[in-house]
Amino acid sequence: MSEPVATVEHESGAPHAEPSFYGLTAPMFIGLAMLVVFAILAWKKVPAAIGKALDSKIALIRDQLAEAEALRKEAEALKAEYEKKAKSAEKEAAAVIERAHGEGAEIVAKAKSDAEALIERRGRMAEDKIAAEERTAVKQLRAAAADAAARAAARLIAERDDPAADQRLVDQTIVELSKAK
Repeated sequence: MSEPVATVEHESGAPHAEPSFYGLTAPMFIGLAMLVVFAILAWKKVPAAIGKALDSKIALIRDQLAEAEALRKEAEALKAEYEKKAKSAEKEAAAVIERAHGEGAEIVAKAKSDAEALIERRGRMAEDKIAAEERTAVKQLRAAAADAAARAAARLIAERDDPAADQRLVDQTIVELSKAK
């Protein structure tokens, strides 16, 4: 039995026969070996093990992605909270500044009114003191004038009146007092 043999042409120009093993050439032998390897892999369930490994890796990656998403949401919530706190702090600082300005204006206004009241009160006190001094001076002047008038009257009476005239004056006053009752 003679089988046709494939030939390969070389540079030398002489054909030579391709080696074969029971009719299997090298490419066929390689194909057959690959089929045997794939059959063994399938028989040992290697694709299922690879699938399980890939599935566990996919599950791990999904868990990591879910955790990363949860962390991202938590970070966004914290960021929003801190932004809210920062805005609140800015508003509070503005309110404190505004309140301080208001209180400062109130203090200045109160100081002005207190100073004006103090000036007015001291002015009144000075006026009252001057008026009291004037009254005291008037009283002293009146007392001095009354004393001088009484002395002058006593001297005039002593010079003009005698005891008989004094008796007549006393009698006349008694009569007038009796009529007045």
